Amino acid sequence: MSQAFRVPGGVALDRARPISFTFDGVAYAGYEGDTLASALLANGVRIVGRSYKYHRPRGIVSAGPEEPNALVGVARGPGRFTPNLRATEVELTDGLVATSQNRWPSLRFDIGAISDLLAPLFGAGFYYKTFMGPNWLGPNWAWKRVYEPVVRRAAGLGTAPTAPDPDRYARYFDHCDVLVVGAGAAGLAAARAAADSGADVVLCDEAAAPGGSLLAETRATIEGRPARDWLAETLQALGAAANVRILTRTQAFGCYAQNFVGLSERLPEPALIADPTLPRERLWQMRAREVVLAAGAIERPLVFADNDRPGILLAESARRYLNLYGVKVGERVVVVTAHDSAYRAALDLASAGVAVALIADLRDEASGPLPQAARAAGIEVAVKASVHAIRGRGRIEAVRLAAHPGGMRTLACDALLMSGGWTPSVHLFSQARGKLAFDAGLEAFRPGPPVARQRSAGACNATFGLQEALAEGDAAGRAAAEAAGRSPPDPRAIPVEGAPPAAGGTLGAPLHVLGDRHARAFVDFQNDVCVKDVELAIQEGYRSIEHVKRYTTTGMATDQGKLSNMNALAIAAAVRRTSIPEVGLTTFRPPYMPVTFGAFAGPARDDLFDPARRTPIHAWAAERGAAFEDVGQWKRAWYFPRRGEGMRAAVAREGRTVRAGVGLFDASTLGKIEVVGRDAALFLERMYANAFKKLEVGRCRYGLMLTETGYLMDDGVIGRLAPDRFHVTTTTGGAARVLAQMEDYLQTEFTDLEVWLTSTTEQWATIAVQGPRARDTIAPFVEGLDLSNAAFPHMSVRDGKACGVPARVMRVSFSGELGYEINVGSAYGLDVWKALFAEAEKHGGCAYGTETMHVLRAEKGYVIVGQETDGTVTLADLGLDWAIGKAKADFVGKRSLRLAEPAREGRKQLVGLLTEDPTVVLEEGAQVTATATPPTGSSALGHITSSYPSATLGRSIALALVAGGRARVGEKLFASTAAGAVAAIVTAPCFFDPDGKRLHG
Repeated sequence: MSQAFRVPGGVALDRARPISFTFDGVAYAGYEGDTLASALLANGVRIVGRSYKYHRPRGIVSAGPEEPNALVGVARGPGRFTPNLRATEVELTDGLVATSQNRWPSLRFDIGAISDLLAPLFGAGFYYKTFMGPNWLGPNWAWKRVYEPVVRRAAGLGTAPTAPDPDRYARYFDHCDVLVVGAGAAGLAAARAAADSGADVVLCDEAAAPGGSLLAETRATIEGRPARDWLAETLQALGAAANVRILTRTQAFGCYAQNFVGLSERLPEPALIADPTLPRERLWQMRAREVVLAAGAIERPLVFADNDRPGILLAESARRYLNLYGVKVGERVVVVTAHDSAYRAALDLASAGVAVALIADLRDEASGPLPQAARAAGIEVAVKASVHAIRGRGRIEAVRLAAHPGGMRTLACDALLMSGGWTPSVHLFSQARGKLAFDAGLEAFRPGPPVARQRSAGACNATFGLQEALAEGDAAGRAAAEAAGRSPPDPRAIPVEGAPPAAGGTLGAPLHVLGDRHARAFVDFQNDVCVKDVELAIQEGYRSIEHVKRYTTTGMATDQGKLSNMNALAIAAAVRRTSIPEVGLTTFRPPYMPVTFGAFAGPARDDLFDPARRTPIHAWAAERGAAFEDVGQWKRAWYFPRRGEGMRAAVAREGRTVRAGVGLFDASTLGKIEVVGRDAALFLERMYANAFKKLEVGRCRYGLMLTETGYLMDDGVIGRLAPDRFHVTTTTGGAARVLAQMEDYLQTEFTDLEVWLTSTTEQWATIAVQGPRARDTIAPFVEGLDLSNAAFPHMSVRDGKACGVPARVMRVSFSGELGYEINVGSAYGLDVWKALFAEAEKHGGCAYGTETMHVLRAEKGYVIVGQETDGTVTLADLGLDWAIGKAKADFVGKRSLRLAEPAREGRKQLVGLLTEDPTVVLEEGAQVTATATPPTGSSALGHITSSYPSATLGRSIALALVAGGRARVGEKLFASTAAGAVAAIVTAPCFFDPDGKRLHG
């Protein structure tokens, strides 16, 4: 198809580089620099999609990111399909394949259009009121069995991709002195002023080419040069400055606390084709000292009967298509406006040879430079206008309106341009907790007093004149640079000629439905919300505009109220007979513009979504046939089955071997933190419930960390290496949490302490050697250490060598046996493990996994945080209150221990349970009750926290948290199982070697 609607010009195009593409399988032509929308309009394509609810034919309305109708799916090669892209933002590339959405079987003939005939049934709240099952069929039967599948098939926009996303995404953290959002006139002036101050400036704009409204400017001159020449020179100067970075195709989608701004940058398609290793998008997490918001404004549509027909566009968008892309949106157009800016579109179109049949101004008069210029150009201008009806379905063919002079008339046209004024883009300002003020003259919300070291400039601050916007941008840039600690230059005069003054003149209310009151006048094009839907919501009692929004769905989905918000507010205010400020404003939530899931995920996908961490001994364990379990992000050897063994048999064998001889356990996953500094002991004294100030060098202590509420958070062994240095271990899953709590207190509460924290989890490979033959196993390899009980007692730490490499040896045990933990550099871990394992085999030893470790510790009644605890367990509940430093002035959680709840009688306490039938293994999590058949409504006494078959004891054992548990020792209780209640006797939690003699070898 020829590009019948192309005209000379189009500053964005490179006409020497033609491009071919397809839309719904039909081939079309365009040029480099086109968007998909401009190319479709150039080829005469007017219907680009179907509406969400009524499946009405829809055309392109705008030229920017606010586009509600032209949502398309784009295929970019095998496996690369993206739905719901705005055709106005899809840059045309050779071979691009685009498809329309929300239609079947085709765009021209859509079965779903039957819902348009049934529109009277589909008012606001239709789903809530209609899809209810008949009572005699049971509650919601019909919804579940009949309606729900149908609704689910019909719901949604576009078709989700079925293949995994093959693209890469990058994530960056950055900072700057001044971040300028928006590269229009005000943003460029602000960036230049800040850059001249020596500030580090980042200028971002969501468009492929910066410039904003200046790109379409044809008449104005700035500093004596045509606006586009001034734009090019300014961009060249900024680009050459070492302290300025310009990010195009980059939208600021969210503004958070302390000037933390989320930026989403998309790379151009040709760059991705040339280098497939490049990321498709980059997520910038930018922290700025100062922010200048120059995000522009969005032209407001008018609300009249059938205002959604293809061929009805925003006036300024038609002007942009003409001047940027050389596309006329029609041969004969009618302009309906409540604002002077639409006259500029009419003048430019007329200059390009388009017949402008009429400018119908809804206001009582049309005076000023632009209306006068239109009349001088021979364009008829009528005032006091109102639109009564639109003719044409697949495309507008005529408009029937009343205007003065002329009265009621019908005008043939193939395009209707509308303008209801401008709505400042205040979303980022609002997200930064800025308070908005309603401007009655503009009928729009504008930024109030600046907050969070931000300032607004230009159209987003309701400053619409070019001269005024440049001056405001320059002032904002200088003020931002000064606030960032720079020395700004003197104010710079930027003279402008040929630009009209800041045009005003919006209408009182956007509701212009005359004639047939049953005609549908659309407020939200994307969600098919009509005037009558907003009226119905108010009629049915909704007063909060947030409730009206959700009941009608106006301003939801990807539109987020860009075009619909102010009109909906005005309609609600008119129905309620109050003012727009009284109705209020909905919340601007980030992201204001859609951001791909891939950008948020960044590299955190597939294996990197939840990275699998492996110890240096992992490969050896895998070769030996170990079964693995996930513990946090770690892959840990669960058990080592031999031929013909299941898990239970393998764990029993491993447990017997450790108790009788020796076993090796890979403990490298334990969290390890080096705490260093003059005040290291005092810091640990405050962070842990135990006392550490008097702990001797070379000795270890079991450390218990509490939350601020006094409940156990984590535990681990802490060894003192020097007066100012400690080796702190944590649980595998608690390492990051413990380090975060330490850092939090060090930076906010204990700022007077001289302490440094370093995570060393990955630096050490830790090999636990446990059992009566543990000393014999390690002795041949340990150098420079006396391993005797007298020289190296239980709970000691020494530095020496193992297998000739530096080692940190701790005599600790989580099995209740003589035990050592040998820490060596991760690079040496596997070799040291192999040497120790070969020696252990000489003593009849084996490797054992986490399940055996759990059984061994449960036999001793040792606690595992997260298994015997649930965030509401105190040290007294676990019988560990002996560890609390009684003489300590304070520690984290101490004050909470004085509250009534931690000392309450009858709290759940840790106890042991022995089933009457020793072969029955209770289920972890099972409820514990006082009787086998508790009365209905009665509460359980507690629950099973750990339960295992013990090969050492020849029976099952269990640990449980039971109300008043220690007072119940000897009492018979019952645990629920699938087969019924099982009787068990309450015991002390330690089942094996209660005196701890085996710990000492």
